[in-house]
Amino acid sequence: MDAIRKIDKIWKGKRTIEGAGVHLKRAFGHSELPRFDPFLMLDDFHSDNPAHYMPGFPWHPHRGIETITYVLEGLVEHGDSMGNKGVIGPGDVQWMSAGSGIIHQEMPRKSPTGVMWGLQFWANLPASRKMMAPRYRDVAADDIPLVTLEDGVRVRVVAGNVGNVNGPVKDIVIDPEMLDVSVPAETVFNRRIAAGHTVFAYIIEGEGYFDECPDAYAHEISSSGWLDLERRGVCIPETVVLFSREGDLVQVRATEKAVRFLLVSGKPIGEPVAWYGPIVMNTQEELKIAFEEFQNGTFVK
Repeated sequence: MDAIRKIDKIWKGKRTIEGAGVHLKRAFGHSELPRFDPFLMLDDFHSDNPAHYMPGFPWHPHRGIETITYVLEGLVEHGDSMGNKGVIGPGDVQWMSAGSGIIHQEMPRKSPTGVMWGLQFWANLPASRKMMAPRYRDVAADDIPLVTLEDGVRVRVVAGNVGNVNGPVKDIVIDPEMLDVSVPAETVFNRRIAAGHTVFAYIIEGEGYFDECPDAYAHEISSSGWLDLERRGVCIPETVVLFSREGDLVQVRATEKAVRFLLVSGKPIGEPVAWYGPIVMNTQEELKIAFEEFQNGTFVK
């Protein structure tokens, strides 16, 4: 009989400012290492105030990681040191493997709807691939397949597969799965997870129970000051749910409200992490070399 993974811990996003002045909420980051291995960070930038998102993320370096940007609403203009440039909009995904080094920028445009909303993940690379050649993928919304399952559950498959439908993002080191899942009210969704893989969910809209035990006392809550005071055990928007690594399935049950969430999983790396700013290596010496190269103009290989 398949075992359902239990919730390990829940976090509520913390407000912070990054880039040149972008207001966002950090779902998890440096202080949560290594619990999310191979994932390093998740930021949610969501605002209807242009002053909070227009400053953007001007030219900056990355090495040793992959960055994944998923735009829900609005437009983001981007460019990099390899000559790539363009604009990503609602439903588009940008998956960048920084590898040995890339310099890029991400600059939101004033949103046509008045709302800018996007998510950015950072995923680690193992030591053997830290210095791989950079790779860059822009995936248009129309190229991301939408699968409708039993009971009306809808899944956009960015990476991984659902049934015989494969996502457009392939050949990634950490063997990731990234699904945008919408579950109708009072409906149960089950998803098999590869053995030993880290898996988390980030709730976008609605609410739901994210394991078979709807008890707010049954798992740890982040110490950021947020508590489920009603003790319903239900997970709500801007919440990240980390599941235990034991078990075969993730189970999500929507309440009387539908729920939409990202379900993300990947193979843990299990290596030391040396992290400063936009560069993530294995040792402090490697970090020192990276920043020296950035200063002397030899960073991009």
